[in-house]
Amino acid sequence: METDGQDCVASWWDMVVRNLRSFPRSCSTLGRKIASLYNSFTSKPLKEHIFPPLMNMLIFFNFFKAPFLVDLKKPELKIPHTVNLYIRVEPGVILGIWHTVPSCRGEDAKGKDRGWYEAALQDGNPIIVYLHGSAEHRAAPHRLELVKMLSDGGFHVLSVDYRGYGDSTGEPTEEGLTTDAVCVYEWTKARSGTTPVCLWGHSLGTGVATNAAKVLEEKGLPVDALILEAPFTNIWVASINYPLLKIYRKLPGFLRALMDALRKDKIVFPNDENVKFLSSPLLIIHGEDDKTVPLEFGKKLYEIAHNAYRNKERVKMVVFPPGFQHNFLCRSPTLLNTVREFLSEQWA
Repeated sequence: METDGQDCVASWWDMVVRNLRSFPRSCSTLGRKIASLYNSFTSKPLKEHIFPPLMNMLIFFNFFKAPFLVDLKKPELKIPHTVNLYIRVEPGVILGIWHTVPSCRGEDAKGKDRGWYEAALQDGNPIIVYLHGSAEHRAAPHRLELVKMLSDGGFHVLSVDYRGYGDSTGEPTEEGLTTDAVCVYEWTKARSGTTPVCLWGHSLGTGVATNAAKVLEEKGLPVDALILEAPFTNIWVASINYPLLKIYRKLPGFLRALMDALRKDKIVFPNDENVKFLSSPLLIIHGEDDKTVPLEFGKKLYEIAHNAYRNKERVKMVVFPPGFQHNFLCRSPTLLNTVREFLSEQWA
């Protein structure tokens, strides 16, 4: 027993000696890393460290995952005849999506699995891929209001959480969100048969929608229709007029720093440029009292699109009276008819 104890002590002492010998080398490595990080930090102006991540946070706002304590795997707790599903976009990116079928198929949907819902996409009822704005996730109350209204109106709705939103994996970037939208649209078209599919973007989602529509147009696969709710011209202009940032516009160098940060993060969402390359039916809807994205932006975008489209009948704008602000056009009693009439005319 004493021999075993002596062996244990000797082994322990050898380990201590080895660690002590490697300690200076570890300290040296750590020191070099700290020095490298310090040099990297001090070699750039402070604004370059602060503004890009700050603007990324303000644009996407995906860290605000309200409403909280929602089980996104159980959509039936929030909205009827809906199934949760996941789509793998690329390694490390899996998107959470809710598929809500038209209310007229609510009874048929009871107890059905994902396979039934996928097959239902071929039932002839039009399909909307809904691309939401910044912050929150697919269970946000105002988004559920819109989905319920569309479902009651006879639409399938696929509510998409981009990468980094809700329970979707990955981190948001403009390129990444565009890839997500293209993937979901193509996934839907592969399962919809002859049923038309419309991309519907709201606020930030309008930038995602036109980016995706342009990519698909370049592939020779223009989207069946595009609806832009409360769109901006591009994210640079929208950011300058963003309520939280307006008060800082007069600070020396602020606008330059803001633009540099957006350029560094490669955030543009150029709706005004994208619509010049599209041929898909395009409906722009906007509220008069929208203070988040003022009506003037929607009107400007309509003007650009109308001038660029060869077939002017494919572009339409509808302005809604005050009372719905930025998030609640879904409460307008005329929205559903506006959408149905436009799509029926374009898909006739």
